[in-house]
Amino acid sequence: MMGDQALSALTIAGSDPSGGAGIQIDLKTFASTGVWGMAVITGLTAQNACRVAGVWPVDPGIVSIQIATLLEDMTPGAVKTGMLADEAIIRAVDRALPPLCRLVVDPVMVSTSGHRLLAEPAVRAVRDILIPRALLVTPNIPEAEVLAGFPITGEEGMEEAGRAILSLGAEAVVVKGGHGSGETAVDLLVTSTRVQRLVAPRLPYGVHGSGCCFSAAVTGFLALGSGLEEACCRGKELVTRAIQGAVCGAGGVRMVNP
Repeated sequence: MMGDQALSALTIAGSDPSGGAGIQIDLKTFASTGVWGMAVITGLTAQNACRVAGVWPVDPGIVSIQIATLLEDMTPGAVKTGMLADEAIIRAVDRALPPLCRLVVDPVMVSTSGHRLLAEPAVRAVRDILIPRALLVTPNIPEAEVLAGFPITGEEGMEEAGRAILSLGAEAVVVKGGHGSGETAVDLLVTSTRVQRLVAPRLPYGVHGSGCCFSAAVTGFLALGSGLEEACCRGKELVTRAIQGAVCGAGGVRMVNP
């Protein structure tokens, strides 16, 4: 019928021209879950799977207008944030989003190589502004260390960090174990009542965009009506398939393929 809204999900993140991460992989992942994908761009980059040549944050006012105009016509069933670049953009996103939206925060602040991507004021804004309103936070181990304030060793450390991030106000945390070691890649879903292991075989190569893909998959399944635990389990299955089917450029670095 005319006027019936599609089930939709929104990503608020940076652009990755390689197609392997950022809004490009988020939209591919949304499509793979079966949800209508929408995107608000927070930054332009010049990058490929191997390196980043430049990053240009979008003016916070432009980010606000993108969100406001979109929400006039579409109401996403769930929203995810990715790379937000700086404190001003984080505050603009917080002001523009409806207070009760189902929010997945992928706190993109540490690159795969270990380089810090956010200055300390922006890290504080993620911690103090976005995480308290999040349904789910999805840090990798280096990001969880930044948010929790201590180093992580093994699953015990991942669980402890998850509980520390819960204490910041989030309803749930998935600490992703891709930076760990061993034959299996174990993520921990930590809530106030339980800890659930999300397990998949660890493949003998790294990939570009797996964190974006996982958080987008969970967001897509939430938008379709899945509960949090089901969305995380289905998201883990989707990103595992995307890693198994990863594509490779001339530089030899694989990109997730949902």
